[in-house]
Amino acid sequence: MFLHDHIWSAIDELAARSNMSTSGLAKSSGLDPTTFNKSKRFTADGRPRWPTTESVAKILRATGSNIVEFAMLVNGQGGCASPNSTIVPLIGLAQVESSGYFDAKGLPSGSHWDALAFPGLNDQRVYALEVNGDEHDPIYRDGDVIVVSPTASLRRGDRVVFKQRDGKVLIRTLYRRTARVLETLPLDGEGTPATTPLEKVEWVARIVWVSQ
Repeated sequence: MFLHDHIWSAIDELAARSNMSTSGLAKSSGLDPTTFNKSKRFTADGRPRWPTTESVAKILRATGSNIVEFAMLVNGQGGCASPNSTIVPLIGLAQVESSGYFDAKGLPSGSHWDALAFPGLNDQRVYALEVNGDEHDPIYRDGDVIVVSPTASLRRGDRVVFKQRDGKVLIRTLYRRTARVLETLPLDGEGTPATTPLEKVEWVARIVWVSQ
């Protein structure tokens, strides 16, 4: 997950690698020399202040870096990303039920997503959800990250995430999807299928990978 102090540490590291101070980095990028000063990283009342995407884009251009390298610095991996790494939108599973994070097709939208670098992806529309709490134990535990594809084909037995039109988000095992209903089982694949009319389903996406 992209955290406030990790973002600023990555900017400091990028400046150091370019043999510049953060003031020099800002100036060489066409920004005010004080843009990245430590005093600018919090508001007067102590709230975190984040660098803008425009300022990050400018320092990447000035240093000849790319967003994958920057993401790896943020994640504490030294910027040694695979050339095939993809920046994947990341959000906490608990936030998915809130509005404003997805469009009508179930794709990430809005500016409040974090991100992570993920190697070897061919599907450019995947996103990641971080599991919060113990509701999905023992299959998925608190802190696990699941990568979800809203465009992957669905087959019986796939584990899926789906959002109902009332806002509720469920992680289940797909039993069957027809033109009228979505039938799902608990994550362990056991029990009696639960039936949800498709008219009540906002979107459904297949889980393609999980970090455990």
